[in-house]
Amino acid sequence: MKVWIPHQAGLDLVGELPPGVTVEVAERADRLPSTVADVRFWVPPFLSGSDATALLDELPDLEVVQLLSAGADAWVNRMPEGVTLCDARGVHDPSTAEWVVTAILAQLRAFPAFARAQAQRQWAYDGNVPTDELSGKRVLIVGAGSIGAAVRDRLAPFGVSFTLVARSARPEQSVHAVAELPRLLPAADVVVVLVPLTDETRGLVDKDFLAAMPDGALLVNAARGPVARTDALVTELATGRISAALDVTDPEPLPAESPLWTMPNVLLTPHVAGSVRGLLPRAYRLVGEQVRRFAAGEPLTNTVVDGY
Repeated sequence: MKVWIPHQAGLDLVGELPPGVTVEVAERADRLPSTVADVRFWVPPFLSGSDATALLDELPDLEVVQLLSAGADAWVNRMPEGVTLCDARGVHDPSTAEWVVTAILAQLRAFPAFARAQAQRQWAYDGNVPTDELSGKRVLIVGAGSIGAAVRDRLAPFGVSFTLVARSARPEQSVHAVAELPRLLPAADVVVVLVPLTDETRGLVDKDFLAAMPDGALLVNAARGPVARTDALVTELATGRISAALDVTDPEPLPAESPLWTMPNVLLTPHVAGSVRGLLPRAYRLVGEQVRRFAAGEPLTNTVVDGY
């Protein structure tokens, strides 16, 4: 059988594979390495969108799509019958958690303001201190999966308190249900959004969600742009009542005319939380494990069910 992967480096990173498995590099849909016959396991390019799914209809023998992203929203409901979709759950835990911690600290300690002052060669002590601090903050993590757990573990040494929220409550793990957000949001100093994009989470961060956050609170979105309603974000952030750190927007790239670019209480990065040097080794370790399971007829991990 053939396995298509999107990176040349992946050839050495997948590890030893069983006899009869051929791995080929398919970086682009318009430049395929061989005929589509016997391609049973396909790894699409990282962060590929709905345009990449067109290749699904051209792979008659396909049985597994293994994503390199934790989110599967571009692929859910597009799988041909008999094709299993798997995400990269666990691969992005360290990098995304690092981004979240960095974004929180940067906003609370006014680093964006200091960076702007540095660009103008200004010693901006007056007007920027005292800054806020992370110590003692109440952190609400919306999305209690593996990334949410990684964020919690990395924030714990800062002396914060946590409330975790998932699709449904897990009382034995002190995890609350999404339905409880109206009660939980007013008690949160920092709200970290990490949910996958599904029909249920699209627009979750809306006018009411933002209005429930207390004055001075920080919203951190490292999920997907459409989880938040852009018009509601712009309206609430324009008041200056709360602040935000956004790695994702709707749409992406964010149009140059968006007011979010110039708001002093908004930190923006261009969907980079998972784009780190350690990505490929971790990702292809998972790919290799999955190919070996598939070749041996064993159950795959990280299968996507109901968008998760």
